[in-house]
Amino acid sequence: MTIPVSPDTQGASTRPYLIRALHDWCTDNGYTPYLAVYVDGSVQVPAEYVKNNEIVLNASFEATSSLQLGNDFISFKARFGGTAREIVVPIDHVIAIYARENGQGMAFPAPPAGGEPPLVEGSGATDGGAAPRGLRLAEAPAPGDDAAHASAEDDESPPEPPGGGRPSLKRVK
Repeated sequence: MTIPVSPDTQGASTRPYLIRALHDWCTDNGYTPYLAVYVDGSVQVPAEYVKNNEIVLNASFEATSSLQLGNDFISFKARFGGTAREIVVPIDHVIAIYARENGQGMAFPAPPAGGEPPLVEGSGATDGGAAPRGLRLAEAPAPGDDAAHASAEDDESPPEPPGGGRPSLKRVK
């Protein structure tokens, strides 16, 4: 017996469930889960680590505190250059999750174009004097803080992939 399903019924997005599953897989196998995130005004991350509107975050339990992998947002606290930061990422801004050690994971489509440009606290980018819309990028560290990576783990940056260049994702089947 088949149950009729209306074609206009979509249900919840599978993205948060897949992200949680791959995070669990990485953790269970001793790998480090990395999140590649598209950054705009709705993402709260340290602005100084954003390159080309993207940031890569170490989402391991060792590198984060209070990690929440929700259906709408991923949030956690992490240290960047010795400074604790609050990170908040809308689920639809996660463009990949993969294991740092072998590149296995999954990529997702970027959010639709037309999102807000990144906002930095104190930048004056507000709505006519009102509070900025959405979330803001986390505050920059104090002057003289020489943080040099976009990982949420102190003193460790992503290793160079074999052959140099950007890391690539492998499909998990």
